[in-house]
Amino acid sequence: MTPMRSTRFAAAYALDLLAGDPEALPHPVRLIGAAIAAGERRLRRTSSPTVEMFRGGALTAAVVAATWAAARGLLGGGGASAEILLGWTALATRSLLDESAAVLDALDARDLALARCRLARIVGRDTEALQDAEIARAVIETLAESLCDGIVAPLLYLAVGGAPLALAFKAANTLDSMIGHREPPYLYFGRVAARLDDAAAFVPARIAALAIVAGAALTNRDVRRAWSVWRRDGALHPSPNAGQTEAAMAGALGVRLGGINYYEGEPAPKPVLGSQGRPAAAADARSAMRIVAVASLCVFTGLWLCLRFRERDA
Repeated sequence: MTPMRSTRFAAAYALDLLAGDPEALPHPVRLIGAAIAAGERRLRRTSSPTVEMFRGGALTAAVVAATWAAARGLLGGGGASAEILLGWTALATRSLLDESAAVLDALDARDLALARCRLARIVGRDTEALQDAEIARAVIETLAESLCDGIVAPLLYLAVGGAPLALAFKAANTLDSMIGHREPPYLYFGRVAARLDDAAAFVPARIAALAIVAGAALTNRDVRRAWSVWRRDGALHPSPNAGQTEAAMAGALGVRLGGINYYEGEPAPKPVLGSQGRPAAAADARSAMRIVAVASLCVFTGLWLCLRFRERDA
């Protein structure tokens, strides 16, 4: 694995902040998603749990390995420019903040129908009946979880192994989103994908939670409560990673996160994080956006400095 050079790392991050994720341009994650869907059509069959896990594991290994190899091949032909562009596509600071702001702008305009429609672009839960507080909660939870998956983890893997490793992580994360569910028909077929994503995001999630605490300090939020709720509630969530960032964010904002969400009409209860907090409001979601922006910059700066020191000592 070859770490990304600090100048390329900074250029990829700057491109993400400036341009986000233009929908008119092809994006590797969309290609990864298409490959997963095609593989699922060929491999997912009702069978014994062992066979289903084997088939799902084979799909997971093939997609992750192919993504890494394709990125590595592109670097061989495109050099620095290719690595900067691929690194840009792995990051999501600008798009996460823009999509969240679009939901909140609709809430501020008292257009619930539009807010629900825009929210459906960034969450998997049912949004058709959500009211203001539930929409705000959904935005905050998405900001907290996506800080890890869309920002901190790709930054860390860019710093450790360059664009191929960062995009391999994106492949694992996309597999988890598409097939890594705990319910049929993916209970066994998606198990390998889910466990791989859990492992790949384990360290980034805890770095992201710490970055939220730092972001709380730098945006005049409650640092002590962010730390204490993170340490108390971070392990309550069924995901070993999502609860870390959501609990830290709940503490920083003084709100309650978690509770019951609905997916295709079926309730999916989650533990309440920050149980002593108040219901979320749009203003809290705006504060969460500021914390995520600052946390993103903190993580980038720390990793960039590590790369610079490494290059200086090489």
